[in-house]
Amino acid sequence: MVKKIAGETWKQLQFGGRNALRKKYAISSLGRAASYTITVSEDGKLLVGSLTSGYRTLNLHIGDGNGTIYLHREVAKLFLKKPSPKYKYVIHLNHKKSDNNYKNLKWATLEEVSEHQQGSPQKIAYKKRQASKTNGLKLSATQVKTIKDTLKNPKRKLTYKQLATKYKVSEMTLYRIRSGENWSKVK
Repeated sequence: MVKKIAGETWKQLQFGGRNALRKKYAISSLGRAASYTITVSEDGKLLVGSLTSGYRTLNLHIGDGNGTIYLHREVAKLFLKKPSPKYKYVIHLNHKKSDNNYKNLKWATLEEVSEHQQGSPQKIAYKKRQASKTNGLKLSATQVKTIKDTLKNPKRKLTYKQLATKYKVSEMTLYRIRSGENWSKVK
């Protein structure tokens, strides 16, 4: 028996091969999952599922194979209207993968997902750590400054390959330094 939470609604999962399953499955508007035979409130059992890359999932044996169901996607399918077919992804507005309340979810395009991820607290913290990182780097800021000056010089004698050998880095690293992809803070 599943205790109902105020404002919570349950909807049955619909997927191909459900006749082969012993039980019925439902997802709530708050992101909870349950299996049941009669109704969720009568004989329902809350399912914990597992975590896949931080997302809550259910592994159901559907037909001949296994089916991994991401709860946030199922909540969005059942409780949120998809604006158009190009909205294929579901994002968590507060960046918390465990918060599958339908109010925290939104259908998004690939571009919106990329933009949303840039504002993630984890991503911001990672960028801050990387920007202040000094240990384990192959090059120093002084070496990068010298490399940038050498690459800008139209009369340079050294090729990319020779520079890469000299500084014990790959040629691709030099191209990334030149474009600003790497070491953009060094002028």
